[in-house]
Amino acid sequence: MTPAISIQNLKKSYDDTVALKGINLTIGDGEFFGLLGPNGAGKTTTINILTGLVRKNEGSAEVFGKDTVSDYRFTRSQMGISAQEFTQDWFFPLDKLLFFQAGYYGIPKNEAKEKVDELLLRLGLEEKRSSRLRQLSGGMKRRFQIAKALVHDPKILILDEPTAGVDVELRHELWQYFSELHKAGKTILLTTHYIEEAEKLCDKVAIIDKGNVIKEGTPKELTGQLGHAGITINISDTDVDLNASLTDFTFTYAEGRLHFTVQDPEEALPIIINKLTQIGCHIQRVETTKSSLEDVFLSLTGKGINE
Repeated sequence: MTPAISIQNLKKSYDDTVALKGINLTIGDGEFFGLLGPNGAGKTTTINILTGLVRKNEGSAEVFGKDTVSDYRFTRSQMGISAQEFTQDWFFPLDKLLFFQAGYYGIPKNEAKEKVDELLLRLGLEEKRSSRLRQLSGGMKRRFQIAKALVHDPKILILDEPTAGVDVELRHELWQYFSELHKAGKTILLTTHYIEEAEKLCDKVAIIDKGNVIKEGTPKELTGQLGHAGITINISDTDVDLNASLTDFTFTYAEGRLHFTVQDPEEALPIIINKLTQIGCHIQRVETTKSSLEDVFLSLTGKGINE
């Protein structure tokens, strides 16, 4: 099957600043893909090359098998982008701006009106349809950006830091909407430096830092490979030789506390409990800790994602 997005050896420099050092990414049709990294890592440059806003120096970028330069009319019609920056005309009302946006893609008037009405209602902008962009709060502006990206019903939705600067309630509302779009079949490319956002939404993530993709996989794969999950079990005093009895596990024991280092706590816990019961240990308390993509990022780069 032809991937929704294919990027090969993509390079970009701005004067003496190298933004992309030859990245490779493949995003499947219908996949929710996260590009995770700090500000300045190369996330926005990547999507700007995809959408034709920036010229690449080397490499290739394809959308459904078509080159984004030679077949730009097709590739741009397949994508909708919710950008970080607000670049709309500040003097027209929201419904007019969305109607104009639909017109750029040749959407017939009746279809455009129906789609605009649907998006304004779904994104909580119906009461603001006659307002100008400058009259909106930051959260409302973010919602408008998403509506603008969706007005021509693209197959691929690109979300560049879509919840930056919004409050927690709106962030969770948007996450719910993105999940609905994904379930309906949209391919979504999300750039973010919010760890929780990528963990909650994405089928697959690529960690990018200083213009390089340094690791790629599902959130579970990455945390399993590089995270530091564990299980801590309090047991009563025991005469059992734990080192001899628990040879299949990596653990430490001190003052009645067993700490197991595992990749997947949910999978390992019943096995450990069963073994401890077999050797006659009396379990008093169990705690599990899961690793996060923040742990993975720290392991790979030696710094936190917001540093």
